[in-house]
Amino acid sequence: MAETILNRRIVMASRPTGMPTPENFRMEEVEEPCESPEGGVLLKTLFFSLDPYMRGRMDAGPSYAQALEPGGVMEGGSVCEVIASRQPEFRPGDIVLASTGWQTHPRVSAKGLRKIDPALAPVSTALGVLGMPGMTAYTGLLNIGSPKPGETLVVAAASGAVGSAVGQIGRIKGCRVVGIAGGPEKTRYIREDLGFDVALDHRATDFDEQLKAACPDGVDIYFENVGGRVWDLVRPLLNNFARVPVCGLIAQYNGVPAGEAASAVPLRSVLVKRLRIQGFIVSDFAAQRDEFLRDMGAWVASAQVKYREDVVEGIDNTVPAFLGLLEGRNFGKLLIRP
Repeated sequence: MAETILNRRIVMASRPTGMPTPENFRMEEVEEPCESPEGGVLLKTLFFSLDPYMRGRMDAGPSYAQALEPGGVMEGGSVCEVIASRQPEFRPGDIVLASTGWQTHPRVSAKGLRKIDPALAPVSTALGVLGMPGMTAYTGLLNIGSPKPGETLVVAAASGAVGSAVGQIGRIKGCRVVGIAGGPEKTRYIREDLGFDVALDHRATDFDEQLKAACPDGVDIYFENVGGRVWDLVRPLLNNFARVPVCGLIAQYNGVPAGEAASAVPLRSVLVKRLRIQGFIVSDFAAQRDEFLRDMGAWVASAQVKYREDVVEGIDNTVPAFLGLLEGRNFGKLLIRP
């Protein structure tokens, strides 16, 4: 009998309505041949990523990517070790960046795999500061935000994988950076460890007044990761010709929270202030990958950009970790080490 390997994977059992629940997910255990598929590779997952965008993939509505179907493995990036290969460019022991989702031992085509050099940085960073979140921050801020020395940059979800990188890149480019996060531990981190000029807790009862006081000359760039009430309070502070890269809307992924009205963008203010509000997906700037890796790699190596990872052990803890991510309970780039 051919040798097999157990692949544990988490699939979407049903589409959520509002905030997902554990019942929307299902663990499956599948015995797979302990060999690579024809023309492909057998992988062992070292880390896989949990990101807010995954909540959007669970919905059936139109989006920038095809929706996940019930029964499909939850999607996402991973760092894996090659166990077996039928492709000469990949050998057992190679470390690769892949898109295998929430599973432990995927058998996949070699198409789209990219080798990682473990000597350059911890391999987990390929899913964070040197991966999709870091490149999202880099391309969104530099292409759409167009930061200039002396400008005021406000960053929502500033302690997260994307927001923390945005603020630090803004500082490198000479901006005065105001970060918004949830709770005293996160605000202390972005102010003292990351060097943001101001750190605000959006849970504070006087957050609106603190925000105004922190931006006496208005806001030139607002990097949007949240939406909802934070956007409603930042918008009146935007200066003429302000730029708003729209990266995410985590406050609204599960619907409008109870007691809040849906956020709006008054077109008159867009016209009068000549605002630039642009949504983007990191793949829009795929051609800048080498430039990003060069710059961000140098900034990380010189400690101009610091990062924090929130590593959860065990695939069985994935769903609680994901639900916590949607409620802002993680601290740093959220990874599962299965």
